[in-house]
Amino acid sequence: MAVSPISKTVPGWVYLSVVTNVVFGTTLGLWFLGDRYFTETLLYPPAARTATVAKAVETPEIVAQAASMPLGRSLTYQDWVDLLEKEAKAMIKRKPDRLIVMAGDSLTLWFPQDLLPSDRTWLNQGISGETASGLAKRLKLFDQTQPEAIFVMVGINDLLKGNSEQEILDAQADIIAQLQKSHPKSKIVLQSLLPRAKEEITTANATQVEALSNARIYQFNRRLAALADQTKVEFLDLQPLFADKEGFLRSDLTTDGLHLSTQGYLVWRSAIQTFNQLALR
Repeated sequence: MAVSPISKTVPGWVYLSVVTNVVFGTTLGLWFLGDRYFTETLLYPPAARTATVAKAVETPEIVAQAASMPLGRSLTYQDWVDLLEKEAKAMIKRKPDRLIVMAGDSLTLWFPQDLLPSDRTWLNQGISGETASGLAKRLKLFDQTQPEAIFVMVGINDLLKGNSEQEILDAQADIIAQLQKSHPKSKIVLQSLLPRAKEEITTANATQVEALSNARIYQFNRRLAALADQTKVEFLDLQPLFADKEGFLRSDLTTDGLHLSTQGYLVWRSAIQTFNQLALR
């Protein structure tokens, strides 16, 4: 089994222990937070509610363009590419300190801005429905930024579409190679895929989600970890933090069996924050 690069300097049990404790503390905190951070963007995909775009992205450039679109029009993939390009260009002009880029699919896209660790500046480059090959083709959108780290999570949509694991891993290798070339000083962090829920799957593609076994997701994550090790990038294994005793996505961490609830994003935030403290010191 591949070992994440971070474990070469920090024992794996230390990292897992710290993350587990942080997540436990976060879970307790939820009793006090309640649904304070819960927004409509976690319940509905981009195509269903164009009006929520401004809430989710929270950058002037994207808010302005999204707000100018006709009511009832859903954002196409190219719409999102254009909007994220504008956001990246605005970030390039700002040249913020301690910038971190997040790239991926809808799980990344709908990460609430106010839940991201406030000690960094975040550039969210997620698009709903994104695939590994699709992401590889648009990395140039932010190749002029100078991030401290780049977090990548992509591949679940590929598996749902029936793409082979090797095809997805080849695209992941392409992503890594491009990022290493464009951002030689940045930490590149591959994040594992998350499991899917056991029941009450209500996504539009529920049949495909139910057909995808968590055993296959786990197997793919092991191969992804090996790829990270081979290419000398970081690997953040989120699957153990989100899985129940049977390996399914915990019901309290999801809204529809695949996407995340507020609690789910708080767990993810805790994992990222702990990882940053250990790897980006």
